[in-house]
Amino acid sequence: MNEVLPHLDELLFSSVEGVVVESVEVTDTAVRIEARTTAGLAVCPGCGCWSGRIHGSYLRFPHDLPTAGKLVVVSLRVRRFVCAEHCCPRKTFAEQVPGLTRRFGRRTERLRSTLVAVGLALAGRAGARMTGAFKIPVSRNTLLRLIVSLPDPAVAAPRVIGVDEYAQRKGRVYGTVLVDVETRRPVDLLPDREPDTLAAWLAERPGIEITCRDRATFFAEGATRGAPQALQVADRWHLWHNLGEAAEKCVYRHRGCLRPTPAQPAQPQDEAEPTASSPWPTGHRFAERTRAKHATIHALLAAGHSKRSVARQLGMTLNTILRFSRATTPEKMFTGQWQSRATRLDDYKPYLDQRWQEGCTNAWKLWEEIKEQGYPRGYASVRDYVSRTLRGKPQQSAPGHHPPAPSPAGASPTPTPYLKAIGSGSKPPCPTAPN
Repeated sequence: MNEVLPHLDELLFSSVEGVVVESVEVTDTAVRIEARTTAGLAVCPGCGCWSGRIHGSYLRFPHDLPTAGKLVVVSLRVRRFVCAEHCCPRKTFAEQVPGLTRRFGRRTERLRSTLVAVGLALAGRAGARMTGAFKIPVSRNTLLRLIVSLPDPAVAAPRVIGVDEYAQRKGRVYGTVLVDVETRRPVDLLPDREPDTLAAWLAERPGIEITCRDRATFFAEGATRGAPQALQVADRWHLWHNLGEAAEKCVYRHRGCLRPTPAQPAQPQDEAEPTASSPWPTGHRFAERTRAKHATIHALLAAGHSKRSVARQLGMTLNTILRFSRATTPEKMFTGQWQSRATRLDDYKPYLDQRWQEGCTNAWKLWEEIKEQGYPRGYASVRDYVSRTLRGKPQQSAPGHHPPAPSPAGASPTPTPYLKAIGSGSKPPCPTAPN
């Protein structure tokens, strides 16, 4: 259906000048709009001079926003002009319609701005799903390319800058990230962690008043040289980290002042926890599941249910119910691989037990200590032994006995700094907890 409607150009291209709509064709799936440009002059993108000499014309088919769920395609006839400047490297150039087309663009500007808004709000995959619901399906990569092509927003000069490192390749290549602490937005990325790079960046921004950083020496040197007028302070994470370490060391030093736990009354035999001699460690998920099954099966059998009835109720086979019913205790069901198997940790268990009784309850520190003694395995075995065996043993500390410091054996403990602001790169002496 071809119809020429009055004032159709004002209806379809109200914000665009120099475009006349000639016809509109509506089909079941799309709307095709035929239009042409009417501007008498065009500006050359090479030299910026205006030209009115027409060389020829051609058709462009930019996609527009959909209407009534139908795809809209604009058949726009644009002209190619001859540049009037002889020194211009461009002999001819195609005209662009401001607000409607751009060079090499396959979408109208209003469709492009809509896709950019969706991409900024939802990013790639979610934005692509949303554009499909709008009947303008594009891929997630298209949305990301549109976002990347946007010019960088104007950023005000930061007053409080945060400096930290980031990994381009973890353990090998690191860079520096700079964040505006007041707006919590990244400002820039530096390719390395060298003091000269950071100092050069800070020297170009004399308005920085506060530098928030960690205690790395290269950041301290770069901040001191690049922004000598700025106050250097520790960042929030390191403040909390140092406070936690200081509190831990203080508790270790005063562990002997804690009152002993009063003795607990003996539990009845039928409610007692599994003993340490049990082949199944307390807290192991397979062991606890087997104990629960054993208790449930024996409770149903004691209530008068038959073995077949119990098997139907619990969804188990009859042979499984028979094996559980013959076992008087859950430990008799143990036929696995834990029992009496020698490990490389056995030679170090007496030392771990002794250190546990002395008050060292950190599995990582225990692993570091036995590693210095020649333990060849990793941290996981020590962690499992501490969590499954030592956690259930009560600690016994003699009166007046002070447990060792948390630093490795043979090394003098270094006190951890409390909350403080850092000066220009120098570290003041840190207070220590009283003995």
